[in-house]
Amino acid sequence: MSLIDPRAIVDPAARLADDVQVGPWSIIGPEVEIGEGTVVASHVVIKGPTRIGRHNRIFQFSSVGEDTPDMKYKGEPTRLVIGDHNVIREGVTIHRGTVQDRSETTIGDHNLIMAYAHIGHDSVIANHCILVNNTALAGHVHVGDWAILSGFTLVHQYCHIGAYSFSGMGTAIGKDVPAFVTVFGNPAEARSMNFEGMRRRGFSPEAILALRNAYKIVYRKGMTVEAALAALDEDARQFPEVALFRDSIQASNRGITR
Repeated sequence: MSLIDPRAIVDPAARLADDVQVGPWSIIGPEVEIGEGTVVASHVVIKGPTRIGRHNRIFQFSSVGEDTPDMKYKGEPTRLVIGDHNVIREGVTIHRGTVQDRSETTIGDHNLIMAYAHIGHDSVIANHCILVNNTALAGHVHVGDWAILSGFTLVHQYCHIGAYSFSGMGTAIGKDVPAFVTVFGNPAEARSMNFEGMRRRGFSPEAILALRNAYKIVYRKGMTVEAALAALDEDARQFPEVALFRDSIQASNRGITR
């Protein structure tokens, strides 16, 4: 028995693993590759070049791998690459890359992309991230492992969202968010660190305390960024978590959310 509903349209040039399920009225174009165990619901459109890994679930009315509306895009062959064990809920839109950047939009593994979220061209989503309903990422956005963007979060192009960071509902992010930092507001302001997320992920009390002190050095002592980063060196040698926080600030090109 075929796992592809007869009312679906699957281009003969698409490559689907034998156990991929495709629901009615979904359309899968050429240059699409879908790995084993993936389930595509009804009314989904997938356009290539797109490679989707194993054991993903894509819910109805999502548009995956469409051309970007970026006005620089002139129809060049660009890609979307999605890893394994992702959940893409209703009405999500994910655009392929542009040749002006990476030529590829990339989504890692074990991510939850909730209803009506948008992932713009050339963005990179790492692993174990959550994009809550109506989150919108402009082009060229990078999101680190375990980051959570609450509902209606808006992220400006080229921003980097650090690993384990958290944004509150309706946050508008226009600068980089360092690893572990919690931001709220429009425009976004740093409020604290994602300590609850750290505890859920099994961070040690000693590492959490070191990060708490690191946050105070950067955000509460009135130091320049350069002086604050220098003050973190000792703890960064002892705690990889502090090193990750420090490095995410050092790598910023847009400046960090303060």
